[in-house]
Amino acid sequence: MIPLRIKVEANAEQPFVVRLRSFEAIPGTGPRACNPRDVCLESVDANGAEYVGEGGSLRILGIDPSEIDGDVLLVNPQRGSADRIVRSSSPHNTFLVTERCDQLCVMCSQPPKKQHVDLFEHFTIAAMLAPEGATIGISGGEPTLFKAQLLGFLARVMRAREDLHFHVLTNGQHFEDADRAAMLELDRSRVVWGVPLYSAEPSIHDEIVGKPGAHGKLLSNLAFLCRVGAQVELRTVLMRPNLDGLPKLARFLAGAVSFIQTWAIMQLENIGYARQNWSRLFHDSSSDFRPIAEGIDFARSRGIDVQLYNFPLCTVPMPYRHLAPSTISDWKRSYMETCQDCRLRSDCGGFFEWHPKEHGYAGLGRAA
Repeated sequence: MIPLRIKVEANAEQPFVVRLRSFEAIPGTGPRACNPRDVCLESVDANGAEYVGEGGSLRILGIDPSEIDGDVLLVNPQRGSADRIVRSSSPHNTFLVTERCDQLCVMCSQPPKKQHVDLFEHFTIAAMLAPEGATIGISGGEPTLFKAQLLGFLARVMRAREDLHFHVLTNGQHFEDADRAAMLELDRSRVVWGVPLYSAEPSIHDEIVGKPGAHGKLLSNLAFLCRVGAQVELRTVLMRPNLDGLPKLARFLAGAVSFIQTWAIMQLENIGYARQNWSRLFHDSSSDFRPIAEGIDFARSRGIDVQLYNFPLCTVPMPYRHLAPSTISDWKRSYMETCQDCRLRSDCGGFFEWHPKEHGYAGLGRAA
């Protein structure tokens, strides 16, 4: 796996954000200058790499400087570590803005915690240092539990960086009409809101998210997002409790929320609560794709874009493989031994690093 947290030594007391630079001398001009938020590579020895900038020095341990050049770090000096919150060479960069959540989803990959540390100031600096044209994910927990901070962060960064885009994951429970002005202030073409809807049946959705009344509140807030012209990616994690209802959900989407940009049907990730509930939740799409196909066919016949997220290509029938892009983040993506000679490997998103090989898909290897 790609390490997202690295060991450091820093001459500071409080956490700070910095960008790493390992510029070579430019012929005829001398060393390229660092900006105030950069630290530039000074030397490398057996004990690590020394970076120096206006704010002081930083030593990076245990990783080659070429692997982190241009990365933006959130450094915690007291802990002796730094989080690579923006990796310059990767399209998969997400800010975890909180671990609090007001739902308790049976398959949650990031089980909620009670504590919260406000890092929006640091995230603002990090976004300003992101590579040109980057898309930054916003995740939790539930980011809109801190809605004022979130919307303020988005507005500030989008004004300063017209090239950046954002993808915000939210349970859609906390929007209000009073948020209209703040939402309209954003460039809606540069923000996608990823919102989950697991079933057309309120009881099934509410049971999955562990919150009575969540379905009704979600539909009300989807209507709000429509009124403010937001881009919505509707997300449905595939599980046994909602599998047979996918065709009905497709019909519901076409009639009630056809304004969505994408309906993303997502395969289950074996981590967090999903690992505990795997035997009763996981549906092997390589063995039975029929309810999925029926839902896809109806939604697409009504003009709704459908995507299959986190599905290895060999678990999807040939007519639907073009709907399955590579979506698993690079830092948690892996391939099995049987994938080595697969002709589709370069197009396939593979598996989650922690996908169980002994009780996962039965029909692997059918790439033809």
